[in-house]
Amino acid sequence: MTIRVDAHAHVYDLQKYPFSETSGFHLQDNEVGTAEQFAAVLDAQGFTHGLLINPLGGYGTDNSCLLDVLARFQGRFKGVAVVAHGTPEAEFDRMAQAGVIGLRFNLSFDASPTPFAEGAQRTLQLARERGWFAQVHYHHGAKFIEALPVLRNCGMPIVVDHCGRPVASEGLDQPGFRALLELGREGNAWVKLSGAFRFGGPFPYYDADPYVHALVDAFGIDRCVWGSDWPFLRASHRVDHASLLVALERWLPDAADRQKVLGDNPARLLGLV
Repeated sequence: MTIRVDAHAHVYDLQKYPFSETSGFHLQDNEVGTAEQFAAVLDAQGFTHGLLINPLGGYGTDNSCLLDVLARFQGRFKGVAVVAHGTPEAEFDRMAQAGVIGLRFNLSFDASPTPFAEGAQRTLQLARERGWFAQVHYHHGAKFIEALPVLRNCGMPIVVDHCGRPVASEGLDQPGFRALLELGREGNAWVKLSGAFRFGGPFPYYDADPYVHALVDAFGIDRCVWGSDWPFLRASHRVDHASLLVALERWLPDAADRQKVLGDNPARLLGLV
């Protein structure tokens, strides 16, 4: 079987798991999608696996829906949790056994646990002991620069979401993106070639091209993965899974490189091989 992974998506089950009071921001019901719907999208596009990120928007630090989905889909999905500081160690064990492999910080929202808070070092230690990675999302490069000392010293691989969310009009030398490229050259971080619809202009996302090429050069093709960010929360325009893959084919015209980013690399990151 050829492994093919969508390494960034969110799923919901509003009947069993309503929006949590720990949600980081408000969503409309029509912005969400179920695990069954996402699995159908993956089947249509020939994907074997997915990495599900507990959505700060909607569920916050409540990982109940994520753990339910991981149990029901029997290894098709792995998970990244958003974990409140002070969470009991036994809960880390439960999450790890269910298939959680990473810990996410969203630096742009106060509702997200922060790597600077009291208790953050304990959270990082418990995640590190279970072999997880530290995943980080942010809207502004200054937030990333502020967090870099903690991330560099956390003792875990670092995974950066959505190409670092550069501002397309500010160029490759904008401080946050320059810091991301420096991190990539250090060799202990991964980057998701995802989220082009959030900074790359309308489809076919040409404004993202120089940023993606710079990231592949800095991180190396072996530390890049791809994700759709389905179901495209808070998107400003229509987005489709297939259109994002069209952009990837432009960025990586070589089929062997695409297989690394879609298959070989995420298989290592998710522990599928």
